[in-house]
Amino acid sequence: MTGQWVAAAWGRIVAVHTMITAEQAELAQSRVAGALQHLRRGDRVALVVPPGTDLVTAVAGALRVGVVPVVLDPGTPAAELADLLADADAALVVDSAEKLDELHAGDPAPLAEVPLGRPMHYTSGTTGRRKGVWSGVLAVETARRLWGEERELWGFGPDDLHVVVSPLYHSAPLRFAIGTLLAGGSVLAPGRFDPERFLALAVEHRPTTLFTAPAQLQRLRELDDPRTAEVLGRLRLLAHAGAPCPDVVKRWVLDHADHKAVWEFYGSTEGQFTACSAADWERHPNTVGKARPGRTLSTDPDGTIWCTVPEHGYFEYWRAPDKTAQTWRDTPHGRAFSVGDLGRLDEEGYLYLDGRRDDLVITGGVNVYPLEVERVLEQCPAVHEIAVYGVDDERWGQRVEAAVVLRPGVDTSEPIATFARERLTPAQRPKALHVRDALPRTSTGKVLRGELRASRPESS
Repeated sequence: MTGQWVAAAWGRIVAVHTMITAEQAELAQSRVAGALQHLRRGDRVALVVPPGTDLVTAVAGALRVGVVPVVLDPGTPAAELADLLADADAALVVDSAEKLDELHAGDPAPLAEVPLGRPMHYTSGTTGRRKGVWSGVLAVETARRLWGEERELWGFGPDDLHVVVSPLYHSAPLRFAIGTLLAGGSVLAPGRFDPERFLALAVEHRPTTLFTAPAQLQRLRELDDPRTAEVLGRLRLLAHAGAPCPDVVKRWVLDHADHKAVWEFYGSTEGQFTACSAADWERHPNTVGKARPGRTLSTDPDGTIWCTVPEHGYFEYWRAPDKTAQTWRDTPHGRAFSVGDLGRLDEEGYLYLDGRRDDLVITGGVNVYPLEVERVLEQCPAVHEIAVYGVDDERWGQRVEAAVVLRPGVDTSEPIATFARERLTPAQRPKALHVRDALPRTSTGKVLRGELRASRPESS
């Protein structure tokens, strides 16, 4: 099924919202498969197009004939995009509406029962050079377990209508969309998220499932629209991930949605770690849940989180064997990987995140976890958003600073400093609070701490 395309005011081509059924998607995938018959198993096709149902069916259709899609953000700066395309070494690059139409115009060809693996995505680059996450082409039985895990965990079925509100060049939004179609459901892809437009479409189409990032939930909360309760209350599944969810946002969601529908999960481009029901979160505040089925979690003495995965969860970093070797290790429970995140496991196996190793601030020999400090300061009435990070300090090695977006009507950060003095240890207290209009984030809502650090006022 070919989507509609329009030129937006800023001159880029974007997808108009479209809906696709499982039957329509199956035909579209078979045409994509036909258009890729000249490629070999394991070849890569780069998809650099705006989000929409055509992108979903292009990804699924390629995977169902053993061609691996490399899904890239069309908004990536030209120089960086050129580097990624060169690194991916794709046999075919689809980077326009016309080329995407051609990809969907092949003669229908037979498809494997399920996609034979995962697309290749590049990590977000918040901690260094972006790396391709490569899982190769799986045997049918292994691929069946990969996609069966998603269906069993989230309960995808033919009565589902999934609405896509997160960028489809990231792994989780594609998994939810493709998983819904494989189960016989339908997918609505409205394009770039706008809370008012989302509510209007949701009232009209009545979606049953939603995957979102906390930043999008925060925008819905700020909109304070009475339709929100109707839309969220009707969902059978509201899953969120991609960044820590502030306590106030989580509780707002639980006030508007069926508690049984609300799930959080912790994962990365590389793989999935946990799933957490609302009931578990309420009994264990700030947990991200227990290990997903088929996985075990452990932490090193320094807090580094490791996760064993089934065979269908194996991956390597594209053309980076040294980095791959550092990421995996053998354990009594099987092969385990780490992405450098830090956390704690309680005696019941619930995981609590402390942040990334690269975010850790060591000040005067004391470990300070920015996420831990942020959770405290988010409770300050003057704070709308806050991000904590470390900067070099001649005396202490590093010191803690923070960037803050103040709530409307607040014109000074002094209440935050007072709040911090009353609730944080001296090492944890930000030594400077930089007021900003907004925090820089990735498209999945992760704060770019490096950018905040680099853009600090020189007088600090």
